[in-house]
Amino acid sequence: MSATRKRATIADVAAAAGVSRGTVSLALNGKGRMASATREKIQHVAAELKYRPSLRGRRLRGGASESVALMTALPDAVVGRESHLNFLLAIALPLSKVLLERGYSTLLLPPVTDPSEDLANLDVDGAIVIDPMNDDQLCRELEDHGAQLVTIGRADGVAAHGVVDRGYGGADLSLRHLLEQGARRILILQTAERYSVARATERFLQEQLQAENIGGQVVHIPVAEGASGGYAATYQALQSDSPPDAVYAPIDAFAMGAAQAVREAGLRIPLDVMVCTNFDGPRAVTSQPPLTALDLQLPQLAEIAGELLLGCLDSPGGPPRVVQAPTAALRRRESTARHTGEASP
Repeated sequence: MSATRKRATIADVAAAAGVSRGTVSLALNGKGRMASATREKIQHVAAELKYRPSLRGRRLRGGASESVALMTALPDAVVGRESHLNFLLAIALPLSKVLLERGYSTLLLPPVTDPSEDLANLDVDGAIVIDPMNDDQLCRELEDHGAQLVTIGRADGVAAHGVVDRGYGGADLSLRHLLEQGARRILILQTAERYSVARATERFLQEQLQAENIGGQVVHIPVAEGASGGYAATYQALQSDSPPDAVYAPIDAFAMGAAQAVREAGLRIPLDVMVCTNFDGPRAVTSQPPLTALDLQLPQLAEIAGELLLGCLDSPGGPPRVVQAPTAALRRRESTARHTGEASP
């Protein structure tokens, strides 16, 4: 695991400016009597060192915020727009109940594009981040704020205080289902970025590839491309000499694009190409045909993450705490129902 980025402290500014920490505090807060040249020098040094006063330090002087942030590292192209934040809302409601019983309010934050800027004034005691990336800047920013951090999904280079381990992230259920339905050339649409959902799928492929006899190819798509990226990758694969007979796209936006590509190529879902995804949300249900997806047991997942974060808030410090996510359930629909009676109601 890579080292956490070192943040400049008030002591660093004082040492570089050749003054006391008290003088730095007065200069940056516009208080006290001092020469304007001294104040300007301290402000210049602080800017060069990218020093930002610790919100956690302010909180220790003025009391805890008694609030927790819930957010995802995935961009708006995936969790917003057609999805209307359903994934986040499905977690936020049960999570807020768990936290409210302990006196904490829940802040549901939308995806951010510049964590250092967008979270500059965020004042929370803890945060839950869904599907972080390796070395995630969003998580580093929350760490810099002094928040107790819990992630849903594993990511390298993230110093989380607690982790909800999602195992293979549903890749085992989805890929085995496609194999049982007769798939032999599976196209797997992964994010180009190292999100925890991609990490989980790759781990399954590395550990189970030979045992499961999974054939096919993995294509990496920038997550911000969303449905258009899934469409382009699938359409190109369908033109090859050995086209896929199934598509597994953990990101539902990719799956929507894949289904569109299959239809526009003049092929039938599921007889020619099957399609399945992870999140059993609006995109999966309203797709034509409806997509086989995973019930991720989001209410139970939220309760587990909430209890884990409360434990970190009550007893900070020590090694990272790890708990297991609830087992997902496959929701069979028409997009993989090659055999009569396979689709769920």
